Amino acid sequence: MNRLLIFGYGFTGAALVRRLDGWAVSATSRNPATRAKIALRGLDAVDPADPSAIRRAFAGAQALLIAAPPGERGCPGLAALSPLMAGGPSRWLGYLSTTGVYGDRAGGWVREDTLPTPASPEGECRLVAERGWSELARATASPLFIFRLPGIYGPGRSTLDRLRRGEAKRWTKPGQVFSRIHVDDLAQALSLALVRPERAGLYSLCDDEPAAPADVTAYAARLLGIPAPPEAPLDLAALSPLARRFWAESKRVSNARAKAALCWRPDYPSYRKGLEAVLAAELRADGDPDLAC
Repeated sequence: MNRLLIFGYGFTGAALVRRLDGWAVSATSRNPATRAKIALRGLDAVDPADPSAIRRAFAGAQALLIAAPPGERGCPGLAALSPLMAGGPSRWLGYLSTTGVYGDRAGGWVREDTLPTPASPEGECRLVAERGWSELARATASPLFIFRLPGIYGPGRSTLDRLRRGEAKRWTKPGQVFSRIHVDDLAQALSLALVRPERAGLYSLCDDEPAAPADVTAYAARLLGIPAPPEAPLDLAALSPLARRFWAESKRVSNARAKAALCWRPDYPSYRKGLEAVLAAELRADGDPDLAC
C-alpha cells in the first residue's frame, strides 16, 4: 500500500483523506488534541517536533503533501524533510501555496504563467517556499506539484458560519472580486495529482466564478432564510492588519490548466453550488468542523 505523509494536517488534509483509496496516511500536527483525533481516524499521528517520529513517517512515505504555512523561519515542512531527502529515492511532492503570490491585479485574470508580484508578507513567504521546494525537487529528481489556492471553504468553515455567529459583514468595494474553492473540490484535484506524477507542475485551483464577497454573503443568508446584513462601504479601520492586506488585492484566477492537465472538474463551480452543498452536508451532520484548522 502506498503511504502519504501530510505535513500540517487540518481542513484540507481531512477532506483529502476521505477521498483516498489504497493509501495509508501519516499526518503531522503540533496540537496534541488534533493528533488524538487523527489517531482515532486510524491514521498515523505524528508530532512534527519529534525528529524520530518524522524520520519514521518519512521513511515509509512515497508521497509528501506540505500543507503547513510558512513562518518567520520559512517553510517548516522544507526544514524538516529536505535533509531526509538528500541521496534518497525521488518522492511525489505537493506544496499548498496561495494565489496571494500574484498580488493585486485590479480584478484582472491571472494564470500560472502570470509573473508573481506578492504584495503581502504572507504572499512573499509562500513564494520563497515555492522556490525552496522547486530547488529540492530538481536536486532529487522528484515530481513537484505546487497548488496555488484562494480562500477554502466547506462544512464548518464558510460564510454560513459567520452569519450564524452574527459576525458576517457585507463590505463593498467597487470592482472587488475574489476566487474561492470548496474543500472537496480541492481534495479531488489533489487525489488526481497523486496518481499522475507525470503531470507535475504549477496549478491554480479555484471554482469557475470569481465573485464579490457581498454577493456570497447575501446568497448564504438566503439559504439560511435570514435577512442579509446591510451593504456598507469597506471600512479599512475596522479590519485587522491581515484583513486589510486581504482586501487590498482583487483578482480573478483561471483554473484552465488544472482542468486540461489533471482532467479535473469542480463539482461546485460556483459559490452558489458550493454553499448549497455545505448546508446540505451540515444538515446531514456529514461535516467535521472540529478538525478545521
